[in-house]
Amino acid sequence: MMVSHHPPIVAQHVEGVQGWVSWQEFSMSSKFRGKYLQIIPLGLAHLVFKNSGNHYTWRKVSTTVHNMIVGKLWLDNHGEMEIVNHTTGDKCCLKFIPYSYFSREIPRKVTGYVVNREGEFKWFLTGTWDDSMEACRVVSQSIVRNGKPVYETDSSKVLWKRNPINPESEKYYNFTELACQLNEMEEDVAPTDTRHRPDQRLMEEGRWDDANTEKVRLEEKQRAVRRHRENEAALATERGEEYSTYEATWFSKTTDEQTNGIMYAYKGGYWEAKQQQDWSMCPDIF
Repeated sequence: MMVSHHPPIVAQHVEGVQGWVSWQEFSMSSKFRGKYLQIIPLGLAHLVFKNSGNHYTWRKVSTTVHNMIVGKLWLDNHGEMEIVNHTTGDKCCLKFIPYSYFSREIPRKVTGYVVNREGEFKWFLTGTWDDSMEACRVVSQSIVRNGKPVYETDSSKVLWKRNPINPESEKYYNFTELACQLNEMEEDVAPTDTRHRPDQRLMEEGRWDDANTEKVRLEEKQRAVRRHRENEAALATERGEEYSTYEATWFSKTTDEQTNGIMYAYKGGYWEAKQQQDWSMCPDIF
């Protein structure tokens, strides 16, 4: 859900049927350098497994989109990611190796390791961020003459492998099956659900001219609402009154227990409203 328009901030809360909860706040900064656009994600992602109590956090790596002006667009993920288990103290450190014309590394390579609370190496990981990741468990450690440790590992196991892509995926911007399904309609969702956005639906149906017309209407409606709120705020200031700023319906600012920073977190109420089909608290945005 978008909780702030300026700056753009998206908040997420997901509850899995198999006993897990995930939430995060996502915003970003960007750098445009003519030939490429670099996107630096901001915000922390959380994942809690209820049965074990394991609580993980991580931050996304940077993404660079190349050939912004001329040539075929392509992107690269690069940087370092640290996944922390705050329950056990274990850490997984991953390095997304940036593409280089002069490098002998395979493109999109990712390497990493897992250490426990005491800093002992337990797993080594390798793979690519667009195909698969494998891991080898450390079974023993020895010290060689130059003082560097040597680790013996068992056979590798596949942790993740990308599902086969649809042969006609190029017709769908190379979206995965999941990405294509994200805009599928669902009964009884909030009227502010993005799947109700008319210009987006028209574009998916291939009605481009109608979609552009609808997009202009929606943007002007948003501007009118913003002007109205700005006028109300100015009048309240003249009267010496406080004016309540916009607040998200399902999220509120709170202190992140892991970072002590301020983030948007789910404040409850959505599932109850969906069950009762009471959407009276939702604004008219479409």
